Amino acid sequence: MAACSENMGSIDGTRPKLSKDNKKLLKKQAKAKHILLKHEGIETVLHLSQSLVVANGGLGNGVSRQQLLAVLERCGKVETLLMPPNKPYAFVTYSSAEEAIKAYSSLSGQELCGEDAEQPITLYLSFVEKVVVKEVLSPSLPPGLIIVEDFVSPEQERTMLESIDWDSETSSQKSLKHRRVKHYGYEFRYDNNNVDKDKPLPGGLPDFCTEALRKCVQIGLIKHDPDQLTINQYEPGQGIPPHVDTHSAFEDEILSLSLGAEIVMDFKHPNGSVVPVMLPQRSLLIMSGESRYLWTHGITPRKFDVIQVSEGQTVGTISGNSGELTLSKRSTRTSFTFRKVRHSPCDCAFPSECDSQQTQKEKSPPTVGELGASTLEREYVHKVYDDIAGHFSSTRHTPWPKIGDFLASLPKGSLVADVGCGNGKYLGVNKDLCMIGCDRSKNLVDICRERTFEAFVCDALSVPFRAGAFDACISIAVIHHFATEERRIAALQELIRLLRKGGKALIYVWALEQEYKKNKSKYLKESKTSQGPSSDALGTNLAVKAPLPIHTNRTSFHSQDLLVPWHLKPTNKSKVTPENKEQNEKEHGPDSVYHRFYHVFCEGELEAMCNRLSNVAVQHSYHDQGNWCVILEKL
Repeated sequence: MAACSENMGSIDGTRPKLSKDNKKLLKKQAKAKHILLKHEGIETVLHLSQSLVVANGGLGNGVSRQQLLAVLERCGKVETLLMPPNKPYAFVTYSSAEEAIKAYSSLSGQELCGEDAEQPITLYLSFVEKVVVKEVLSPSLPPGLIIVEDFVSPEQERTMLESIDWDSETSSQKSLKHRRVKHYGYEFRYDNNNVDKDKPLPGGLPDFCTEALRKCVQIGLIKHDPDQLTINQYEPGQGIPPHVDTHSAFEDEILSLSLGAEIVMDFKHPNGSVVPVMLPQRSLLIMSGESRYLWTHGITPRKFDVIQVSEGQTVGTISGNSGELTLSKRSTRTSFTFRKVRHSPCDCAFPSECDSQQTQKEKSPPTVGELGASTLEREYVHKVYDDIAGHFSSTRHTPWPKIGDFLASLPKGSLVADVGCGNGKYLGVNKDLCMIGCDRSKNLVDICRERTFEAFVCDALSVPFRAGAFDACISIAVIHHFATEERRIAALQELIRLLRKGGKALIYVWALEQEYKKNKSKYLKESKTSQGPSSDALGTNLAVKAPLPIHTNRTSFHSQDLLVPWHLKPTNKSKVTPENKEQNEKEHGPDSVYHRFYHVFCEGELEAMCNRLSNVAVQHSYHDQGNWCVILEKL
């Protein structure tokens, strides 16, 4: 017990002389102590306890849980063994301090051969206080990612692997630095990450893939029949760098069949979050939507994967719980990746990542829509609501019944985000919910805070909460203020990102059809007849270079993209004050008429837009007092 006895000294008060091996042991323990404190914030202790840190005994050293347990259990009953992912140490807690002392005395300095170590590993043990297991939720699969277990039988697997003719002239074969590769249908060119669409390979896809592809069609996994196949053979220690398959090269769905062995594939979002996903042997991976176009996927070159302890890892993401992880030795894996070659530009919902849309943007002169969307929203939405906040709030005090019903249907204690909360009208409707609001208007958020609601300023396209944090979201009269379809879809995607699996979102947008099924909305005044749009115009239409019409209040709509007047009446919360009245009248005229941009939705438009999202189901779609409304569920 060198770490304990070094401070105790001998009976006569002199410090005992340490051997060379003991000095080396103490030096290694000191180094391990420093690393532990730096990485985990845990200090080693000099007094005896039931818990020990085992330096060099971690997953990061190639030591598996089974291997370390076999050594530790020689000294007594192990209550817990925590092995943090990719760390060079582990934590063990014995049922008694005596057993921990025995382990410390007999195992410190003992050599152990790691699963993948060419040289023996020396274990160094030190006492620590009891380490608490922090529960870590398994991350959700990236949206649009589907994994089907046991997609082919062991007999089909054997047939497909044995049928690969690596010397066939009807395919293209390459031996890359990190793996063996074979192409069918079209050769994938690694110099430009694309295919030569005018030079298909002879023979098409091999017959031994027909049965698997037929099954994909029969159970509705794909919309396009693949015409390109890449076979990759990975030996242990080989991998493939993180990448997104080129948008312009292939259609939406990309399929990958894992034969011969399981593998952990890492998916990474542009925000930096990484989701390790287990692909079991004989499983089929389908990437579509966000997982195909936005997330990178790759395989880290290593000979072992960190997996769950449970009876072999089944399909799903790998959690970070250190009490559930071990190592799995890789075997030779052969992947069959099927794609459909694209013959038209990609028009996905991720333009910043899309080479088709970026190229088009570079070649074409910018349109008013491309340059004007954010400017128009800033001038005719953001600034307007900041200026009219007080007056606007005074007119928004009664919650709409069906929105109240939705909130009442949520379980007690649900965490709910009101994205575009305005003056917080719905933040206090249900006291059994934990509601957080956000809005682009600082002045409206200030009103929320005056009413003691939780609210902050942000853009609905980028809400600063982690993905999957909320049980429900509401977006009431917000999305119709976005000036392009792309931005409206992005706002919907941001709502879905915030939801946990099974979470629900309620969305309201203004309807073109203010009279529906012979019932007029409250917005229409019966004393007024429907009029055409005003001939006056402000701004420019985003779709065509034509003036945006100014709507006549309380009449039917005659255009989907328009400006709606707001006649400001001074209130004690209004931006119109004696100090700025002269400036206000100079800018807006004596009556202070503001104009707000709207895109009013026609019947079926909102639901169709929602159906384009990945991992979302439309539970209910309805018309409510001049608004189109949907309730979505995140799958």
